Amino acid sequence: MLLLRKVIGDALRARRLAQHRTLREVSTAANVSLGYLSEIERGHKEASSELLASICDALGARLSEMLSDVSATFALAEQMEAALSAPAAAEVPAAPVAPAAVTNAVTDGDLTVVVHSDGPLKTTLTAKRTPPGQRHTEALLIG
Repeated sequence: MLLLRKVIGDALRARRLAQHRTLREVSTAANVSLGYLSEIERGHKEASSELLASICDALGARLSEMLSDVSATFALAEQMEAALSAPAAAEVPAAPVAPAAVTNAVTDGDLTVVVHSDGPLKTTLTAKRTPPGQRHTEALLIG
């Protein structure tokens, strides 16, 4: 399950790092303690709408832009979840067979979500946002 506070924290951290700014710089500009901003970025704390607006202002971004990024991440995660929960083949092998690794990827604008499944008990979801002004340069193999 994807947590809203985690995705918001990731979006804020990505914006801060894209600007090559430190936690201290942004926390001072947003008038929030460095430790609390760190907790928000790591998804450990949920920030109020007023605090999110202050942090976005300190980053020179609109709150609506950041929330749009968060919304896009959730939409892609839901698409991936739907793709992974699609009905499997009805045929059951007679002997146990080691599951093959499966990788699926979805790209929407500057956000790429990759799901790598090594079987029913190990699945990794990775989201990567291409910084503004850069183009996707990596090739994703889907098998």
